[in-house]
Amino acid sequence: QVQLVESGGGLVQAGGSLRLSCAASRSMFRDNAMAWYRQAPGNQRELVARIRSGGSTNYADSVKGRFTISRDNAKNTVYLQMNSLKPEDTAVYYCNRYPAIGAWGQGTQVTVSS
Repeated sequence: QVQLVESGGGLVQAGGSLRLSCAASRSMFRDNAMAWYRQAPGNQRELVARIRSGGSTNYADSVKGRFTISRDNAKNTVYLQMNSLKPEDTAVYYCNRYPAIGAWGQGTQVTVSS
């Protein structure tokens, strides 16, 4: 059964940091590229960062130098360390495979106040 559980979101002031976690089922995680996506109100869901099974990473231009994606293959968990947060980072954050498949988790809300 495919399962994704995101956590770690919250309310933070601009310039602050948060660390998101995503626990995935083995079938979702194993040998697959994983990614973080986000969706702000009124916007489409967008790719934030992705990490291949071997550890190489890619980032959206808007988060380069501020966000770091990582994975723990033993725990089937992917992380997103977010530093220097900006109000425009406010969104619901989701994890999924890359490319995404149809099963999405509930997401975790990140709100950055100015």
